[in-house]
Amino acid sequence: MEGDDNLAHERNKAEFDVNEMKIVWAGSRQAFEVSNRMSRLVASDPVFDKSNRAVMTRKELFKNTLRKSAHAWKLINELRLSDEESVIFKYFMDQPGFLDLHWRMFVPAIKGQGTEEQKQKWLPLANKMQIIGCYAQTELGHGSNVQGLETTATFDPQTDQFILHSPTQTSSKWWPGGLGKVSTHAVVYARLITNGKDHGVHGFIVQLRDLDDHSPLPGITIGDIGVKFGNGAYNSMDNGFLMFDKFRIPRDQMLMRLSKVTREGKYVPSDVPRQLMYGTMVSVRQTIVSNASIAMARAVCIATRYSAVRRQFGSQNGGIETQVIDYKTQQNRLFPLLASAYAFRFVGEWLKWLYTDVTQRLEASDFATLPEAHACTAGLKSMTTSATSDGIEECRKLCGGHGYLWCSGLPELFAVYVPACTYEGDNVVLQLQVARFLMKTVAQLSSGKAPAGTTAYMGRAKHLLHCHSSIRKAEDWLNPAMVLEAFEARALRMAVSCANNLKKFENQEQGFSELLADLVEAGIAHCQLIVVSKFIAKLEGDIKGKGVKNQLKNLCYIYALHLIHKHLGDFLSTNTITPEQASLANNQLRSLYSQLRPNAVALVDAFDYTDHYLGSVLGRYDGNVYPKLFEEALKDPLNDSVVPDGYHEYIRPFIKQHLRSARL
Repeated sequence: MEGDDNLAHERNKAEFDVNEMKIVWAGSRQAFEVSNRMSRLVASDPVFDKSNRAVMTRKELFKNTLRKSAHAWKLINELRLSDEESVIFKYFMDQPGFLDLHWRMFVPAIKGQGTEEQKQKWLPLANKMQIIGCYAQTELGHGSNVQGLETTATFDPQTDQFILHSPTQTSSKWWPGGLGKVSTHAVVYARLITNGKDHGVHGFIVQLRDLDDHSPLPGITIGDIGVKFGNGAYNSMDNGFLMFDKFRIPRDQMLMRLSKVTREGKYVPSDVPRQLMYGTMVSVRQTIVSNASIAMARAVCIATRYSAVRRQFGSQNGGIETQVIDYKTQQNRLFPLLASAYAFRFVGEWLKWLYTDVTQRLEASDFATLPEAHACTAGLKSMTTSATSDGIEECRKLCGGHGYLWCSGLPELFAVYVPACTYEGDNVVLQLQVARFLMKTVAQLSSGKAPAGTTAYMGRAKHLLHCHSSIRKAEDWLNPAMVLEAFEARALRMAVSCANNLKKFENQEQGFSELLADLVEAGIAHCQLIVVSKFIAKLEGDIKGKGVKNQLKNLCYIYALHLIHKHLGDFLSTNTITPEQASLANNQLRSLYSQLRPNAVALVDAFDYTDHYLGSVLGRYDGNVYPKLFEEALKDPLNDSVVPDGYHEYIRPFIKQHLRSARL
């Protein structure tokens, strides 16, 4: 087949060891072996078939998801998979469902906010899935504004119980995955009220359904919120609503690591900082950043392979047409996305290390790095998910008209991924959290307190505010120190500019409100600096394999220089670089595209995704695209009959009427 020949030829051109790059992508040889084994275990099991999701009804899709989840849990236990293997196995299932929220949010919330006694009681049940949990925070009227939640938990000292109540329609819990039809329990966030005083939002472990017949308990109204965007996509998840009508729970079901209520109703705060309440969010957002790289890589893999298979124009005298991937316009749109997939992968690795470090410090009652971890995970979650959702859509466009077909894999991937821009924190709101962190850091510069971690560059403010880039020729843009200085100077100058403008307002909150757009851009600049710096740091590590480091360098500088091109206004308006240096950056970027071109297919092969996981006719490993497109078309229920249902009722009358009135 022509497509097969195209991809085989592309793979033969690779200038690096693909197997070594697979290990770099996975993080280690052991991680690669686990990922490879789990992906193929899923791909070989017919229960996990997903070829007909687009034509299932909502009920069929949901029941099929339950079947897959039950089968997955059975295999995890029968094969005695480790925690690491289980996480990867569930990931390659590629089916949003209740397992995700149970393990990613319900269990971590109890671990992070429960007392030792509470963990001993609830975690064994959750770990064996004898109870199934979800995370009920977002309400119909409030999502990002957690402090604005309306659900109340009022302590009744006479019965030693909390009374959970939904006082308004907008206080209904709305969106929690797994809540609608599956979860037996939830960690519910509500306003704690004792002796008439509101102590703010706290977490409670709440049983929702009877463990014998699964019916909602008296005082609870619960259900699914309805069909969501896309065909199959997130409609396999039972996102739900929940209302309480003076529903009572025992006092000891309040998560009491951070604060507690005594038998007499006295509120006793812990010495542990309140920010620890957001530890679960930090953990979840760190995972979201890592998942952004995987979703981006999946879309890029499809678009890259198809761009090598597809030929359009350029033939002369009846000769062969040009591969789409050879057009510079295609490279200019595709290769930065390929570079982004790798960049997000490496910053995700670093975030995982950061979260582990912060967790260890918290266990030792060291809370110094928690604010930075919160800001980093919030900002990087925002930046990477926005870039990835845009990137998936761009990959669909890069595949032309065929990218719009469900069997291309891209429409459903987009529909599944795009809610990441709003769940676990709206992306704009999250960048404002980063901005507040940056404004505090800038304000402390005059105090002599040295910034640390990701803001350490601000300690060189005197230099960065006045330095001029020493770029003289295009090749200078491959100098890591020069690239980093450009990103550091831009980020600092934007942050300082915002801080100076805030000083012009007598009311700081009013100033913050007026400068929201500028503050968001400052947060993005800081986050992009983090990603670039972690990619460069990766290059300085021990990377083995023929040509692997060279390809990673190409990807790193494509990522950085494309950001300069995309945000050129920022770099020029802050006088970080000159128009001439910007022109040199574009020249170098074009050169990097040419160097990357022979290796593009091999670089997406390094993701090591099975055809089952990709779920794409266009991104097939063998490149056999066109015959498979016909196969998929013929599977559609509309093609079950040659003459469609409804012909006699609706089509034939049109035709016959036309024939009777026509002058033939």
